[in-house]
Amino acid sequence: MATVTSPPTTDPTVTGGPLPAPRYRKILGLRRELVVQYGVLLVLAALVLAPVVPTLIQSLRDAPLYDDGGNFTASNYARLFTEAGFGRVVLNTALFAVGTTALTLLIAVPTAVVVVRTRLPLGRVFAGAMQWPFFISSLILGFGWITMYGPAGFVSVQARRWFGDVPWNLYSLPGMALTEAVALAPIAYVFCANALRNSDASLESAAQVCGAGPLRILFTVVVPMLRPPMVYSSILVFSMSVETLSVPLLYGQPVGIDVFSTFLYTNGLQSIRPDYGILGAASSIILLVTVGLVLVQAKLLKDAQRFVSVRGKATRPRKLELGWVRWVSVAFITLYVVFGALLPIGGLVFRSFTLIFTPLQSPLQTLTTDNYARIFGFQAYVDSIVNSLVVAGVGAVLVSALALLGVVVARRSAFRFGRAVEYLALAPQAMPGLIIGIGFFWAFAYAPGGALVQGTLLALIVGFGLRALPTAFGSIAPSIMQLGAELDNAARVSGADWVKTFTRILGRLLTPAFIGAVVLVFVTMLKEYSPAIFLGSAQSNIIGTTMLELWVQGNTGSVAALATIQIAITAVVVAVAGLLMRERKDA
Repeated sequence: MATVTSPPTTDPTVTGGPLPAPRYRKILGLRRELVVQYGVLLVLAALVLAPVVPTLIQSLRDAPLYDDGGNFTASNYARLFTEAGFGRVVLNTALFAVGTTALTLLIAVPTAVVVVRTRLPLGRVFAGAMQWPFFISSLILGFGWITMYGPAGFVSVQARRWFGDVPWNLYSLPGMALTEAVALAPIAYVFCANALRNSDASLESAAQVCGAGPLRILFTVVVPMLRPPMVYSSILVFSMSVETLSVPLLYGQPVGIDVFSTFLYTNGLQSIRPDYGILGAASSIILLVTVGLVLVQAKLLKDAQRFVSVRGKATRPRKLELGWVRWVSVAFITLYVVFGALLPIGGLVFRSFTLIFTPLQSPLQTLTTDNYARIFGFQAYVDSIVNSLVVAGVGAVLVSALALLGVVVARRSAFRFGRAVEYLALAPQAMPGLIIGIGFFWAFAYAPGGALVQGTLLALIVGFGLRALPTAFGSIAPSIMQLGAELDNAARVSGADWVKTFTRILGRLLTPAFIGAVVLVFVTMLKEYSPAIFLGSAQSNIIGTTMLELWVQGNTGSVAALATIQIAITAVVVAVAGLLMRERKDA
């Protein structure tokens, strides 16, 4: 019997026939995936290099960058260390950064250990409370500390009535370091707590079998395993202390304590005739210090495999019993949460509803809404609130979208410069906010058409967005690691190119991570203000710069009202985001 074989059909309408591979239109002779990938690389490179290159050039010129004249010289660096009193600035900065880092670790590490690894009363409450200060800018926290613990603060006045003197001095290097440590402790706490939650408890069980008690297990097993997150967070906190402006400006400037950030502020913004050569040299040195800290961090964590404790066989951690020590831990954490965060912020909010805030007179007798009426009665103050919302809202979407593209290009593509994309996206974490502001100020002044951007909300979105880019990238990157590569392979087998795979599969699966990044970046950009000191104008003031102006004028009631408004906006955004994403397990 003869067998008849039918030739394969290429008609896609016939069921079972092979489908023709789709063709995608090329752009400028390049596959569209290459256009997207090179586009992401060029955008990131432009954003990162734009503030850095003008800063380095200005440090080597004897005239402003936007002047046609001028010669290249190294005299700016010589004058910086001989004429500008920069040596004292370096010493103050080092003392402040070291003190802040030490106090931050002293607060964060023990708290993370007892909250995560021991049976602690109200453990879940403390775990959430330890993260509250993260949502409040150090500028607002500084205002709150002055309101309560400053020379004329509520608690200070009451202490003077009881003891005849105030046993602390907020306007000092230790006072600056303590306030900044309270603001940065949540960062170190999160790193250490996450490491403890993900670590294997078998080592602790082995120590317990050998007869070790709870305290010995903590000090000989748990704490040594925290070295990588401690190293990472300590260097991060140190670099953030070097660049921070708020606390040194509020505490140090009135008593003549200058650090890197206030040196740039006073010699750049407050100076009648700024010495741009000195400003560029100082900015370059600070940039070199922060970049060096990031490289040291990478070097120290290079051998992190020695601390791996999570293996294929999972174990359920058993929390340790500390006995009476747990009550000491409760007291320590309560002291930090109540006196470090809740009391200053509560005092600041209460100050916004009073004419006078002092224990010498009952604040209830001076309750008023005049502070808020003043804020909403002046269009310039209302505009600063609107500007902050526009910058944070638009910037959060744009930065998160760029970070999403960067993550996919760096982690899920065959792009030859994928590693460079990741480095560029994370590079701004080594760039202080003031340096970004100064750098973009020179970039806009030098670039053709840059004057149209300088002083606008677009300039603030660019400056703030660059600062928040590492946050967005770090928020999305872990999520893509949970998506198996077989999803990409299946799409490619079906004829989809890289762009189609991203838009149809990866992009949709990463939507929860994208939304989370948008919320996180919104909060980060709403708190930001330091680049706006050099990039902003009277028409583009934001909440942070307006609060500084009001503080200089002595209008503390209006400062408290604006700070309360910013806290309320942040609380509403975080609460709404939490409700929307509560049911999303993959978020």
